[in-house]
This record gives sequence, C-alpha cells and structure tokens, in this order.
Amino acid sequence: MEPEEDKLIKMFTDEALDAVTIESLWRKSQQAAQESRGCQTRAVHSTEAEVQTVLTSSSWTQTEEPTHQDTEQLLRQNQDEPDPPDLKDFLHRVEDSVIRELVRNARSHAFDGFQVNWEEHNNRVSCLHCLQHPGAQERGLHVTSVSWSCTGSVIACAYGRIDEGDWSTEKSFVCTWNLNRQSLNPKQADLVIDVPTTVTALCCHPNQPALIAGGLYTGEVVVWDTSQTQDPVLVQTGMSADSHREPVYQVSWVPLQKKGEFGVLSASSRGQVLLWTVDSDQNTFVLNAAYAFVRQQVPHSSSFKVRGSSTVGVTSLALSPWDSDTFLVGSEGGLLLRCSFSAQTPAAVPSEGQTVTPRAPAVFSFRPRRGPVHSIHCSPFHRNLFVSTGTDGLAHLHSLLQVDPLLSLRVSDSYVFQVQWSPTRPLVFAAATGQGEVQIFDLGRRSLRPAATIEEGGAGHAATSLSFNHQNPRLLAVGKTNGTVAVWQLSTELTEQNPRESSQLEQIANQVAE
Repeated sequence: MEPEEDKLIKMFTDEALDAVTIESLWRKSQQAAQESRGCQTRAVHSTEAEVQTVLTSSSWTQTEEPTHQDTEQLLRQNQDEPDPPDLKDFLHRVEDSVIRELVRNARSHAFDGFQVNWEEHNNRVSCLHCLQHPGAQERGLHVTSVSWSCTGSVIACAYGRIDEGDWSTEKSFVCTWNLNRQSLNPKQADLVIDVPTTVTALCCHPNQPALIAGGLYTGEVVVWDTSQTQDPVLVQTGMSADSHREPVYQVSWVPLQKKGEFGVLSASSRGQVLLWTVDSDQNTFVLNAAYAFVRQQVPHSSSFKVRGSSTVGVTSLALSPWDSDTFLVGSEGGLLLRCSFSAQTPAAVPSEGQTVTPRAPAVFSFRPRRGPVHSIHCSPFHRNLFVSTGTDGLAHLHSLLQVDPLLSLRVSDSYVFQVQWSPTRPLVFAAATGQGEVQIFDLGRRSLRPAATIEEGGAGHAATSLSFNHQNPRLLAVGKTNGTVAVWQLSTELTEQNPRESSQLEQIANQVAE
C-alpha cells in the first residue's frame, strides 16, 4: 500500500492556466454619466495713463562754494570719524544740564489749563482782576501811576497822594503783580517795596523787566531792581545841587546814543527836565543834560501874554516815537510846548551849583489851555499827531505843525488825569477822569461820544492813571484813588484795526485847524 502522504501529493499538482479578464459594468456606467462644463467672466478692459507737471523748479542755498579738496576731506571724515570730537565733547558737557532742565519742565505746572484760541472774539469789556494792597488802603493812599513790564505779564503801581497837602513824610509803596502766576492773589502783591515818601511817577524799563524808574514827592529819582528783593534800590539821585527840589511829576526811559542803553528823563514842577544816566561801576546817577523853562524864553503867539511867575512848572511830558530829538511838555499854567533835546541856548536861570548848564529847549508853543496840562501822549501811528488832557475836562487832538488843536472832545465835567493812545487802533485813545470813569474814544465813528465807558468801584473815586498792555493789547490797567488797580479786558472792536483806519487818521492829520 502507498503511504497517505504520497496520495495527497498526487491529487494536487501545479498547473499554469490563461488569465481571465472581467470588465466592470459600474465604472462604464459612471463614465457615461460624466459631463464637462466651464464658465468665463466678462472681458476685462484695462488702460494705462501717466501725469507730469508742466513746470518744475529746483533751488538750493550754499554759504560758500565748496572746493573739490573740501568735499573729499568731508567724505573721508564722515567715513573715518562719524562723530566729530568737538560735538562729542559738547554733548558730554551739557548732558547733565539738559536732563536736569527736561526733568524740571516735566514737573512744572506753569501751563496747566492753558489753552490757545487764536480765533477768540470778545464783544464786551470785562474786569479780569481788581488788585489791591491792604497796607496802602488802610492808610488811604491813592494809586498815582501804573505801568506794565516789557514782557506784559507784570503790572506795577505806585502809591501816594494826589490831594493837597505836604506829603514829603508820608510813607508809601511800589507794588507788582505777575498776572501769569497760577497762584495770583489780587489782595496780596507779589512784591512790595517800602518807600519813605510818596511816589508820584512810575515807568517800567522798555527792555529789562526787572527795572522800574520812579519819581518821588521830595524830588528824588529812583531806579528799583525787582529781582533784588532784599534791597531793590539800584540807584537814587539823593538830595544834591543837580537833583529836583520839587515833586517829580513824570519819569520816562529815553534811549541814548549807544545802542541798547537808556537814560531816565524826569520832570518837576520847578520848571526842570533832567536827563540821568546810570554809572554801572559806581551804581550812581549822573546828570547828563538839564533843561529849564522860563516864560521869557518860551516862543508864543501874539495872543499869549507873560504873566505870573517866570518859572514854567512842568506837569507832563511825552517822547516822540518818530523823532528821537523831539519831546513835548505841559505846564501848570496851561502851556503846551514842543522841545528839542539838541537845543543849545542857555536857559535864563540863576546858577545853583549844577554840574551841567541848563538849556532852553522850547522851539514851538501851541495855544495855551485854561488850566494845568496833566497828560500828553504821541500817536504811535502818525508822526505829527498827539493828544493832551488837563483840568478843562477836554481831550485836545493836536498836530505838531499847527498852533490850534485839530479837534477837542468833551471827556468829563471834572479833571482828566491821563490819556493814552491804543497800541493797535490808530483812531482809539482812552482817558482817565476825576469822576472815576475811563472814556474810550473812536475817532472813526460819526459821533464824538465815547465808544465805551469803563467804571468800577462806584462814584467818588477818581481814575488817576491808566496803561495799555503793549504785549497783550486787550488788557488795560486803571489805577484809582481808592487804592485799587483794575485790569480790564477790552472787546475785539476796540483792539482790532479796521482796513481803512490808517487812511482816516491821515485825513484827520491833514486837516487845518479852524
């Protein structure tokens, strides 16, 4: 018998058969159902365009024509030495100072809440501040003069008396307020200077904000330095043969021949106008020129008669902003004179030991007034016009070329203590009256009545002084006999110049007095 394993091998043997292919009916059916589709957007049209300016220009500036050698040296320096040694040393030196100032500015609150509005228009006159010194009010002192610093931020006022009496021993004050200070206290001055006698005149320096010139009842002239709070008296004339011996009614800073230097011009009721210079080495006043007024040397018209005392007591003066040789003088007797600094005629006055010989400066006399001339002011917009006021209650508009006034306006039924032209409006001026009002006139109006009337503090307190702020023309300071200084903000109408205003002023100046 054969084994079982052999039988199984014989039943299953390897055999090669042909391949069998079976076609897929599903795939064929799917291919038959397929379709081809497509889409296309509308045709896109594009264009190209170019622009070019018609005119071209190029410009440059050059201090010197650079040479080829200089150019090469500069390029070589930029490559080899990117930081010039001088610049590097300078930056190291100032680094600490710059950082210190930047930190200080970052901590400062000086401009907190300040907003600039160049388009602001104000249609009314309003009182911003009413400044007062309690010590002066307790003693019944009057504000005799006010003046703005050259920066326009500080107002200075002098206290004294304008009523009758001997006030040579009456103590008084000079006070200043900085209106830009955030902690401004209207009832507490920033600086109070004690003065042993009444102060009759005051004027701030045109360039140095710390200097104030003053005239005293005793005839002395003083310059205070407000930066020296312990001893603010910089120079003082004292009582000498050169100084005034009567009250000084007005002081003004006068530019000297040397550029940037100023002297002090003072006028007294004794008929003297003195020009003082400051000796910085000795800290003393030096009398530079003296002018005296006597009736016999005053030019006058046929209607003028010499009467009374021969001395012409000076009560007011004004400097011409157009001619450095011309100044105007008003007197107690109503005289109004045009004078020259360069006059050489000796004055017919007895010698009293002065170091400088007095000269007679009067060259032209206008028609006299019926009382003392308290104030004169020259127009800053026309070289021949000025305005004067006094005890007759009128404001007289004058031309330097005519004897009689061009125009006379009724300001008050009382005295008019001071008059001043607007620094921005050629046809506007303001006048302080004995009735306590400040009348502002606009010569461009058809009516000769005041364009605005300012009154504060009630009747019975005369407005003794006023001053426009040249840095901020909208501000007007007014001093009164109740010891207050009011700072007023004027309306836009009173401060903004009209298109034809200068030509209207020229027409007024060309008029012939009737």
